[in-house]
Amino acid sequence: MKALIAVLGGDGIGPDVVAQAVRVLGATARHFGHEFELAPALFGGAAIDAHGDGLPPATLDLCKRADGVLLGAIGGPKWSAPDAKARPETALLRLRRELGVYANLRPVAVHPALRDASTIKADVLDGVDLLFVRELTGGIYFGEKRRTATDATDVCTYTVAEIERVTRVAGTLARARRKRVTSIDKSNVLETSRLWRSVVERVIATEFPDIALEHMLVDAAAMHLIRRPREFDVLLTENMFGDILTDEASMLAGSLGVLPSAALGDGSRGLYEPIHGSAPDIAGRGIANPIGTILSAALLLRHSLGLDTEARAIERAVSEALEAGARTADIAGPGVPVMTTGGMGEEILKRLRA
Repeated sequence: MKALIAVLGGDGIGPDVVAQAVRVLGATARHFGHEFELAPALFGGAAIDAHGDGLPPATLDLCKRADGVLLGAIGGPKWSAPDAKARPETALLRLRRELGVYANLRPVAVHPALRDASTIKADVLDGVDLLFVRELTGGIYFGEKRRTATDATDVCTYTVAEIERVTRVAGTLARARRKRVTSIDKSNVLETSRLWRSVVERVIATEFPDIALEHMLVDAAAMHLIRRPREFDVLLTENMFGDILTDEASMLAGSLGVLPSAALGDGSRGLYEPIHGSAPDIAGRGIANPIGTILSAALLLRHSLGLDTEARAIERAVSEALEAGARTADIAGPGVPVMTTGGMGEEILKRLRA
């Protein structure tokens, strides 16, 4: 297979971790006989510095031509001043909308070798395997915004069509899992959540009658994610709630650094990135965990290129490296030897080659 993959290193530790995912993709292509053109482009703060725009036209054009987009992380204090004319985060929202990727998939599974990396009791973590489906291009992040010297407004808006399409993604994925969907909202106070609840209920009942649906308020969901996480299967949520809850859920797995994500639309092209931020305080020090980015590359192979065998090979190599004791600082316990970003990449590559 020939494929064009846009590679957006981003800011902070983004280039550090993306470099390891690029090594893994290259090795995968060689091993399985594919031709991946891995095309780099500036994005986020780095693009603002170079072009005054976090999403330059050349970068957007590449992403629209690519079969899949691999992204590191963006942002940092350098570009976060309240009066900044260009922000990396705004560029990311634009990219998501331009690519039409409205469903964000964030799997959270606790690897047995990392049970002790979490601050949560091991008996609570056993068997945790859940999947967030977060609506990605609507809600308060994309609503009308207004600010004056004395007040500010962010409007949260959802349409029936936006809720229907992301619900169908959740229902389809639940059919391949344990056939349970938990829809998260705040319908006791928000009109958008009341619409969300009614639309989700109708779509699941009429199009996915084999799926068990439960509704849960977002504050209760935040509690139960820690109290009884293994009881969840697919969690469906709007944009802002999903942003917050998925970071909370990452602590089940021990670290933000080990979790991937995929942003999908109606076509095969997707945007793939780890869920962690740019962590500028450790950028360039070679201590960031590349696993989330490497697993995001595996999701790219599976969802955008249809290469499930290759994706499983990468996921198996990551699992074997962890079982063998490979640890970066964020997942290493007291007295456990710590390796560099490149060292973790090499441990995964050795098992992939084997």
